[in-house]
Amino acid sequence: MEMVKRSKKQDEMNVNDPFMTLQNDMNVEILMKLPPGSIARLHFASKHLSSIILGKEFTELYKTRSSTQPRHLVSVHGGHPYVWMHRFHSISQEYPSSNHDKVSCSVDPYGPCLATYDFTPPVRGLIFGRHCSNMVVGNPGTGQFVFLPRVETTHQCILCVFGYDPVNDVYKVLCMTVVTKHTPCVAMSEVHQVITVGAKEKWRRVECKYPYHHYPGYQEICRDGVIYYLASYKGKKSLMRFDLSSEDFNVTKLPEDQKLQRFGEMVNHTGKITVATTLLGCIDPVDLWVLEDVNKEVWSKTVVVVPSLPERFGMSYEFVFKGILGTGEMIFAPRTTPSPSPNPFFFVCYNPEGGKFRKIEIDELVDYPVFIQVFVDHVESYMVLSRVC
Repeated sequence: MEMVKRSKKQDEMNVNDPFMTLQNDMNVEILMKLPPGSIARLHFASKHLSSIILGKEFTELYKTRSSTQPRHLVSVHGGHPYVWMHRFHSISQEYPSSNHDKVSCSVDPYGPCLATYDFTPPVRGLIFGRHCSNMVVGNPGTGQFVFLPRVETTHQCILCVFGYDPVNDVYKVLCMTVVTKHTPCVAMSEVHQVITVGAKEKWRRVECKYPYHHYPGYQEICRDGVIYYLASYKGKKSLMRFDLSSEDFNVTKLPEDQKLQRFGEMVNHTGKITVATTLLGCIDPVDLWVLEDVNKEVWSKTVVVVPSLPERFGMSYEFVFKGILGTGEMIFAPRTTPSPSPNPFFFVCYNPEGGKFRKIEIDELVDYPVFIQVFVDHVESYMVLSRVC
């Protein structure tokens, strides 16, 4: 994946800019048909198009169209020794057999060749990844990634969550590290640090009045400027909330359900905060706990019985529930670590109403894929990131 950068001959190209001879409506129509990477490159190649691309009208038009056409996003890391690479596959949720975009990249060209970045769910077109203390924010649609400053910690137990603050129109990363105090009878405490994605920003500490322990490896969800994630509070699994604008923390109790407390994990569900429970990788049944009122802590429960996926798609695979689309379809993907990856790789869409399955195959993966992540409801963006963070 190459950085989106300014052409050395930009001034000469702007003199003979062919887009200046076209009406703005025609230029907008052309841009709307292009993938995000092409729009980002034209931003630097054409001065006339750049004024349109950066304009509020086109930005809102593109954002509106993208939000109504969410996509699957598959992150793949693999390759041969010293030739490792990363690839993002963007797939239409409505027409998965067509309009399949692939972007290959080297997320960390100066890091270890085997560095595998664990990404959080994409937010408004951007995605956050971490490998040990190395952290990047990128746009998988344009192929641009920028590094964040290293967080100040000597501990490996780190949880990072990523979200968008609509009040201030900025992206932020919240990093939580565990500090173990060796004094007897003193429990672990959390250190919280926040960084705003942008030029010359630094990590800064924020206070949390709720003593809790986070769960590394669990998925978080960003909704309307608030990041939700699961944690242990007062000995019970609870829903933590971090407001990206005020940078305040709050806690929402989970229902007193034994299965929910032991096996509950957050899943993507269009417009709703949902915790799903499955037992030891089994898919039958799936309990869906939906947060109906965050202030009153009101939850509703739905139980969905799903036919055995291993029997239909391979007994050697353990399937993981990834989320629910706006269509009501449930997404299940094979767990790729430590289990072997299917060849070709695929994930499954299940419609509870009709009881039908759709199998989505991903071709042209990188060689020897070692780590694959599947995300749903990805909204593409042509946003160009600031290089210096």
